[in-house]
Amino acid sequence: MPSIKLLSPRLANQIAAGEVVERPASVLKELVENALDAGARRIDVDVEQGGVRLLRVRDDGVGIPEQELPLALSRHATSKIATLDDLEAVASLGFRGEALASISSVSRLTLTSRTAEQEAASRVEVEGRDMDARVSPAAHPVGTTVEVRDLFFNTPARRKFLRTEKTEFGHVEEVLRRQALGRFDTGFTLRHNQKVVHSLRPAESDLDHERRIGALCGQKFIDNAVVIDAEATGLRLRGWVALPTFSRSQSDLQYFFVNGRVIRDRLVAHAVRQAYRDVLYNNRHPAFVLYLELDPANVDVNVHPTKHEVRFRDGRLVHDFIFRTLHRALADVRPDDHFRGAVAQSLGRDAGGDSLQPSPAVSDGEYPATAGYSAPGSGGTFRGDGSAQPQSPWAAQDQMAFYRSLSEGGGPARPGDAPIEPQPRVYPRTEPTPAMGAATAEEGENGEPPLGYAIAQLHGIYILAQSRQGMIIVDMHAAHERITYERMKRALEAQDLTSQPLLVPVSVAVSQKEAALAEECAGDLATLGLMVERIGPETLAVRQLPALLRGADAEQLLRDVLADLIAHGQSDRVEAQTHELLGTMACHGSVRANRQLTIPEMNALLRDMEATERSGQCNHGRPTWTLVTLPELDKLFLRGR
Repeated sequence: MPSIKLLSPRLANQIAAGEVVERPASVLKELVENALDAGARRIDVDVEQGGVRLLRVRDDGVGIPEQELPLALSRHATSKIATLDDLEAVASLGFRGEALASISSVSRLTLTSRTAEQEAASRVEVEGRDMDARVSPAAHPVGTTVEVRDLFFNTPARRKFLRTEKTEFGHVEEVLRRQALGRFDTGFTLRHNQKVVHSLRPAESDLDHERRIGALCGQKFIDNAVVIDAEATGLRLRGWVALPTFSRSQSDLQYFFVNGRVIRDRLVAHAVRQAYRDVLYNNRHPAFVLYLELDPANVDVNVHPTKHEVRFRDGRLVHDFIFRTLHRALADVRPDDHFRGAVAQSLGRDAGGDSLQPSPAVSDGEYPATAGYSAPGSGGTFRGDGSAQPQSPWAAQDQMAFYRSLSEGGGPARPGDAPIEPQPRVYPRTEPTPAMGAATAEEGENGEPPLGYAIAQLHGIYILAQSRQGMIIVDMHAAHERITYERMKRALEAQDLTSQPLLVPVSVAVSQKEAALAEECAGDLATLGLMVERIGPETLAVRQLPALLRGADAEQLLRDVLADLIAHGQSDRVEAQTHELLGTMACHGSVRANRQLTIPEMNALLRDMEATERSGQCNHGRPTWTLVTLPELDKLFLRGR
């Protein structure tokens, strides 16, 4: 057996480089993080051949003293932490002291720096062959410049795995985009092959922040986003979340920052998915730029070589805070919050995005006030303090047999029962006036409700409404489906989940860890309507299920709930299945196609939409309405040409 030997510094650094330096984008990430930690207010990045030939990062930070330059290229040398207490409450982006040593071991690296106290700058050069640092005088303003040339020149096997120049530069640009989104107070410039790609000035005001978001994520995103700013229990969540109508075919517009560090975290992703659960169409992805701020001691950033993952001290608290904040913000979205996107689109603004459909809108720059939050640029923010919704004429009607059974304490309709058609509704025979809907919906500045007033029904499927912004088209079945669904959810919440004993308890074989967890969380499971008892070291018995899910697979439901508890500290499986059932029943109980509605009935539906949570989408995530703006109509008929 070979004897144990101490690895050479060069080999140790190259092993570390295998974890830290994957491609040119990895190099840029480490260098920009160092510049930000140095207090840079301006960072210039020059790239040639996708970063393989040259990657230069120049900043105006505090600089590095001449005597510390060789040490800066040594492994495990850093100015950011000194004790274990520092490591457990890291406030800087970098802290391990491995990046420069790893990069210099696989490239030709030159570092030039000057502090404010020095009269002249100094330069240190290192090549991967010998790792000997050579220091010499240089000319440079206060700050630091790092040049990385010929990446992987001494490790050909690694270089073979690099992609085309276009692909590598795409990753470089994405890294700079993330850093620029995380630090609004710093200006960034990116040049590729001497061509300027991005030139971003420091953003101080809220308007400047939105301009940077628009420049990096597309103006259409910021036009269709809700501003978030909520705070509770030592946590603060702020940023922008896109309306469900601005969904994506892939998760390429999702940025989440923890104390300024961009991260990818399963717990965060689960909380966001849960908040968007019943407002997104099949296989669509939400878009967001969010910033979570908390005590650095409550988050561990030293869990991944590239620092892309973190571990929260109280993951359940963080998950619940993110979910509830986003859930409340999306629930409070009303028709007038969709206005900005469609106006921007109709006026020919940046169409960069992948939305499911054009978003409805109102005249440019005008945003009627809504409860607790606002569209970007309107001055308000979501605060997480939802309020009760007003009632409308539809609220007084029985929508379906299931809804009546809830009110009377009975059980839901069983599969195979004859469907019950909605009961005829009686409304006052009044013509639409500006006063109509005043008690049920917020009005615009001219007294007109956001969705205007109905004028006709098209093919027994769509309601045509007129507003001062243009023509609004409503899918009456989809809209009524959402109204019925939300009303049924509220009725169910008022009664709580009731359990129903199983005639024969279901025995489930699990691991000892799962059995112990079920025993420990028996109270939490009981609140979900699940009565679970541990009858052996690796055996559980399901004795009761939620009454609404009495036909569900008890074993699979329990396994899914336990898996969620292990991964996220909580589970929404029962709620998800319950809401899925309610959604199905709401679909069957909603107004059908070819049902002829009177003008007052159509107006009552519009007012109810304005007062209902998530009314922009049906239970399956399809849009319930859209707007064709006056500028769009003018274009169709060449008016003004």
